[in-house]
Amino acid sequence: MPIYLLGDNPNLFPPPERADRTGLLAVGGDLSPERLLAAYSRGIFPWYNEGQPLLWHSPNPRFVLEPAKLHVGRSLRKTLKAGFYDIRWDTAFADVIAACARVPRPGQDGTWITDDMQRAYVTLHELGYAHSVEAWAEGELQGGFYGVSLGAAFFGESMFAHAPDASKVAFVTAVERFQSWGFHFIDCQVETEHLARFGAEPWPRKHFLEALARAQREPTRRGRWSSGTDAPAGSNP
Repeated sequence: MPIYLLGDNPNLFPPPERADRTGLLAVGGDLSPERLLAAYSRGIFPWYNEGQPLLWHSPNPRFVLEPAKLHVGRSLRKTLKAGFYDIRWDTAFADVIAACARVPRPGQDGTWITDDMQRAYVTLHELGYAHSVEAWAEGELQGGFYGVSLGAAFFGESMFAHAPDASKVAFVTAVERFQSWGFHFIDCQVETEHLARFGAEPWPRKHFLEALARAQREPTRRGRWSSGTDAPAGSNP
């Protein structure tokens, strides 16, 4: 399969079905908000290491969690009930993405969350499309994750934890909130044992793209999210 070279138009991407067997679809372009939103709306996301060109992916299968299928183990449920962590939304986005970039990960040399990626997603956050869910304890940020929201879909990007179960508590709290908001799914991108334990499942790309199209018929909750039970509701980009 050919790998496509992107041009200057941020809205032009090849069909995701043309990705190679690894999920790699295209190279080049930039990380402008327009291009990132165009990519996510088509089931495409950037993923590359420092020193590589900008690479765009659409893997098959796609790892996805439906909120209603969330599985929480007994031990983690006890931690949630104990209230060790104060869960906050969108209060420290830049700190969360920076912490995700610093966390060592097995089998990875360095991070794919480069300085350029951090700046790009902070801009998306300022525009109301990217969000962080944070676990705090004694005034310190102990864990959390960030991602992009479009319509009734949330695209999870990365998480970190400096204390036991901190990111897990943030994740479960968020998924339960997403269910109450009527979100259709959380895109986990590629399979991991960690996310499989929460109930995420592989979806064929065709099924994922069809579900994504349906999710984008719903309004995007654009703007800063809070710890309350509601969030801004707007229109699709």
